[in-house]
Amino acid sequence: MSQQPKTILVVLAFFSIYVIWGSTYLMNKIAVTELPPFKLAAIRFLSASFLIFIISKIMGISIKITRKQFKNTIIAGFLFLTFGNGVVVWALKYVDSGFAALEISAQPLVVLLLMRIFQRKKIQPMSLVGVFLGMIGIYLLVSQQHLISNENSIIGLTMIFACMISWGCGSIFVGKADLPSNYFINTGYQMLMGGIMLLIASTVFGENWINPMEWSYEVQLSMILLITFGSIIAFTSFNYLLKFVSPEKVATSTYVNPIIALILGWYFLEEQITTQSIVAAVILLTGVYFINTAKKITLHSRFKK
Repeated sequence: MSQQPKTILVVLAFFSIYVIWGSTYLMNKIAVTELPPFKLAAIRFLSASFLIFIISKIMGISIKITRKQFKNTIIAGFLFLTFGNGVVVWALKYVDSGFAALEISAQPLVVLLLMRIFQRKKIQPMSLVGVFLGMIGIYLLVSQQHLISNENSIIGLTMIFACMISWGCGSIFVGKADLPSNYFINTGYQMLMGGIMLLIASTVFGENWINPMEWSYEVQLSMILLITFGSIIAFTSFNYLLKFVSPEKVATSTYVNPIIALILGWYFLEEQITTQSIVAAVILLTGVYFINTAKKITLHSRFKK
């Protein structure tokens, strides 16, 4: 008998990847103003993984996994965290947090195309409409003159797109891979592996170490929030959803995250929100509706059968 998800857990998990992850753009943007990006991400994920294992021991949860599961957590950790997150943090040195989140909202398109290529999965017409609207929104975002004229912004946006491909591959891989059945432990190992690889990358690129006691209060608070909420809670929710919900539906979080990121970036960092950005955001949210509607129709048809 297959394990069935609890509705309340699914709802809370979606809240985590929608709202909490939307706020991580602001926290990363604040932290990267003082800390080197790869070391920042490494500290975040290694700290989170250690806390997860400590909590697991206290709760009596076994942290033993098989050799195959260990190898799979290395792959997932690289795709999601080492490259998928570490490079995004690096790109935030050159791109506003809200703009970065808006670009990443095109990820559902990447996921659908990758599923079509590797799994031969048919793309639902309603999903195509949602993705089309999402692409219009992305075009409206990146075509703004103050972005086009800034060479560093173009580099940052290009690298973020590469991260989207990495996250898309990771989403599909995790949905089928043999990973620890406990989502808390699964998260811990992915963060441990991703954090170790980020630390190696930080050393290779010659990043400097900064004593945490020398960080500003804003950076210290941002790191605490990133470790507890952005890493442990939200990423555990993400892994939970990938086992019970299709990857393209989980990827719709990248449509909602930008709205949260834009509002927080505007409020706390005084980042510019243009009329064109607002129009783009509205179109992206409309895309969410179409993708979710397509999923509901598919589930209803299966139920009738």
